[in-house]
Parts: sequence; C-alpha cells; structure tokens
Amino acid sequence: MDKFIRILKHNRSIILYIALALISINLYDAWKKDYPPVAQQIATTEKPTTATAIPDAPATPLKTSSTEAALPALPAAATTPLKHTQLTDKPITKSIHVKTDVLDLNISTTGGTITSVYLNAYPISLGADEKYQLLGTKHQTSFTLQSGIIAKNQQTAPTHLATFDSSQMDYRLAEGKDKLVVDLVWQNQSIGIHVIKRYTFSRGSYSIKFEQIVNNDSDQAWQGWAYQQLERTPPLASGSMLDGTAYTFTGGAYYKPDTKYQKINFDEIKNEPINFEVQHGWVAFIQHYFVSAIIPEATENTLLFSKGLADERYLMGVRLPVLNVESGQTGVAKTTIYIGPKLQDHLEKVAPGLELTVDYGWLSVIAQPLFWLLSKIHSFVGNWGFAIIILTLMLKGLFFKLSEMSYRSMANLRLMTPRIQALKDRYGDDRQRMNQAMMELYKTEKINPLGGCLPMLVQIPVFIALYWMLMETVELRQAPFILWIQDLSVKDPLFILPLLMGASMFFQQKLNPAPPDPIQAKMMQMLPIIFTGLFAFFPAGLVLYWFVNNIASIAQQWYITRQIENESKLTTKK
Repeated sequence: MDKFIRILKHNRSIILYIALALISINLYDAWKKDYPPVAQQIATTEKPTTATAIPDAPATPLKTSSTEAALPALPAAATTPLKHTQLTDKPITKSIHVKTDVLDLNISTTGGTITSVYLNAYPISLGADEKYQLLGTKHQTSFTLQSGIIAKNQQTAPTHLATFDSSQMDYRLAEGKDKLVVDLVWQNQSIGIHVIKRYTFSRGSYSIKFEQIVNNDSDQAWQGWAYQQLERTPPLASGSMLDGTAYTFTGGAYYKPDTKYQKINFDEIKNEPINFEVQHGWVAFIQHYFVSAIIPEATENTLLFSKGLADERYLMGVRLPVLNVESGQTGVAKTTIYIGPKLQDHLEKVAPGLELTVDYGWLSVIAQPLFWLLSKIHSFVGNWGFAIIILTLMLKGLFFKLSEMSYRSMANLRLMTPRIQALKDRYGDDRQRMNQAMMELYKTEKINPLGGCLPMLVQIPVFIALYWMLMETVELRQAPFILWIQDLSVKDPLFILPLLMGASMFFQQKLNPAPPDPIQAKMMQMLPIIFTGLFAFFPAGLVLYWFVNNIASIAQQWYITRQIENESKLTTKK
C-alpha cells in the first residue's frame, strides 16, 4: 500500500494518461470486431434454402436479395408456395432514379427495392465531388431495402421479387415543391388484385413515408402481411487506424418499449436472431455517422425480426399486422424509412429512441448534455473548432476547485522534494524505514499524498464521455477549423496539433514534483513522446480539446504553484 501511495503521489497525471491508453485499446478492439479481415469467398453451387418457398427464385448474392430474404416464423397458411402468376421466369429489372435536395437514390422495378442511396450533403471525402453512398452495391458489399407482401390461403401478392411498373423512370423534387411521390404498380388482373408501392419524399428530410396499398377488385376478401427489411453484408476491412479515421460499431439495432435501444452485431443476428411482436418499435442497421431504419406506423403489434442468410448476408426487418381487405376495398400498410446521418434533432422527431443510435456508450448520461452544450455554443460562434475550445474552458472552469485541490497538493509535495531526497540519502536502500519516515513527514506537514488523486478520478468519466461525443458526432464530420485543419473528424494532416499537445504535456510535467525513483522518472519523460505518437492519429477535434485542456491546466497549475511558493517564503521569513 505504501508503495502504491508513493507512486500515486508523484504521478497523478499518469492516471489520465492510463485512461487515454485504455480508451485507445478499446477503440482498436472495437475496430477489429467491426472490421474483421475479409475471408476469401468460396463459390458454391448449393441452392440456398428458402423461408417462403417462392419457386424458381434467382439466387444473386451481393445484388438484389434472393429468396432467402423472406419472412421468418410466418403462420402456416402463409408458407405455401406462391403462384407463378406473380413472377415471370426472367423478370425485367429497370432502375427508377429519384433525386431530392438531400437524397439521390435508385429504386428497382423488381420488388420496388431501394438499391442505392447517396447523401447529397455528405461528400465521400473532403472536397470530393462524389457523394457518400449509404445503400448500394460497392466494394464487394451490398446494402438494400426490400419490401413485399405475403398473401394468406394461397392468394396472390407481390413479394420483393415481383415485377412492378412505373409511369416514369426519373423523378426530381421540383423547385418550390415540398413533396415528391413515386408510385410503383403491380397487378394481377385475373384475380382482381393490384398493389401500389408509394414512396413520399419531403424537402430537407431523410425520412421517407412508405405505403403498400392493396386494392381488392375481386369478389372475395383478401388477407396478407406486408413486410419490409434491410439486407446487407458486413463492411470490408479497409485502411487502418493510421489513416486517422475513427471507427465505431457497425451492425444491427432495434428498439422496443420495454428493453429500449439495443445493439446486435452480425454474429448475434445470425446465431441469436430477434423475433418478437411489439408496438412502437423499430429496426435499423447503424454505422459510424449514419443510420438506416424502418419504423412501422401500425398501432397493433408488429413483428421485429433479424436473420442471417447465406453469402454473409444479414436481415433486420419488420412484418406488419395482417391486412384484411374486403371485396371492393383498399388496405394500406405504412412505415417510415430513415436513411441518412445521425442528426439527433432530426432522429428524435422520427421515432422514440431513434436518437440513441448516436451511440455515446455507457457514459451517454454525460455525453448527451455535453453535445447539447457544444451545439449551443456552435450556434453562436459558427465554428466547431472554436466551440470545442470554449467548451473545454467551460469544463475547466466547472472543475476549477477540484483542480485547485490537486495542484495545491502537488505544489506542497514539490516543496517537500528536498526533504524527501534527504530522507532517501539518509536511509539508502532501506525502503521500509524510508516509507515510515515519509509518512511521518506527511503527517507533520499535514499533507495528504492522495489529495490530488480524487479530482483527477472525477474528471476521467467526463473526458471519456467527451471523447465518444466528439468521435460519434456527425456534425463534426468534415467540419473545418482554421488554416490547415479543414476536417475535425480526422487526424491533423500536418501533425502540428499533436506536436503542440505533446509539448504542452512536457511543460506540464515540469510543474510536477519529480519522482524520486529513477525508473519512474524515465517513464514519465517518455509519456509525452508516447502520447504524441498516439494522438497523431486521433481526430483533430479530440486533440484540440486535449491541447486546450493542457494549456489551461498549465496556467492554473503555474499560478497555484507560485502562490504556494510565495506563501512558503513568507512563512520562512517569519
């Protein structure tokens, strides 16, 4: 215990450095899980099993989904083979292009599947003309949004493999218009059933209203279930942490009122699939900065499900309550689709708990208020870099008294350094007698050797929460600061900020009492170099926070140390 106290009293700032190291290790660990090495795909001739027994359906991995992507756990009446009249042997697939002010997407006439989505306001990289692609087939991966209807009692309905028609192949949100409606139509004249898939886009919104409208012109009642599902493959491992890009969780997510927001990785989707009915729930796939979600609008129970398919494909989907459509009537199944950035003020208006996809981890209770405060500051200063600086100084002011306790303790220990060195010279290698003498010295001088540790420990959760907040906030993606820093979400391209941060750590060490142990002293001297290398690949926004925090700490510690030294001189003169 004495040895532990002796180490802590000379190395309080190492507590924060260790916390930083642990964060980095955890981040790298998460990165490896979310971006595992890509296994070579092995060709197979085995026909995939089907959940709804759609006959002769094409198996096309990494393209619009095959028959496996159908609903799990359907009632027995819905699992009978569907009639061939709903599908052609070789469906003709065309692509409908839709463009709004914020979205640029393609919808396939096969199933009305959304096959690609580009986000107009988010370039793939700083200064690039190419927009970020959230859904689509790229780099040997696939991500689509499918929908369909399963009919009851061998009646006919269009699944996500049926062929639809559209009155036009290009839709644009016109100037001065706030809504854009895209209809795709499927019909079976022989039985008098036709279905409209209607996408309604709104200006400035990443939310899409989606309806599957069943018109029953037959002479008998019709029943069926509408479903919608996101199908994707895991992202490929690309690049490394050395490129300065922050990686966070990629996988499934769902929400239900009793258990609230839950994440589910790809292995869990396959091995521990969800399958339960809820009201006011939703499913999604989430990734760094962006989310794709399906939110049912049904007031009755809706089935939320996940499923692992062949060829490393995974589903997160919903099955809506049964539609009962009498002869001559119309039935409508409604959902809201959100495909876009994790903008918290938008998400919380779309569905309960959807804002939780902005995942700040176990310290969300601290990170959420920090983001709220940061965004308020930004609304005044208009620059996220300056907002981070102001937030850092405000946090420093909030913890001023705690920091003062720590710095006063370190200043008092600094004054004791010559006397501690004298004890070391007196007792030599007799550690036991030296420790006893030091404890007596602390007791006589009324110094608590651990007095500066608690303030440091209190601040660690705030730092970790701020770390995740800065990493996960899409508003900081490609946000410029000044001069050479044009993107606060990636590493400093010139490594100037990390070098300044390392220099600030070095000067801050000089204000602390030197450890009497030579090994500890050498370790402390190496820390600024080690953390400069570590921070060189951290997002510039986080490095900016730590640098400003160090500068404020140096100013505060220098002032308090001088105060203590002046008080000591006055006491000595008396």
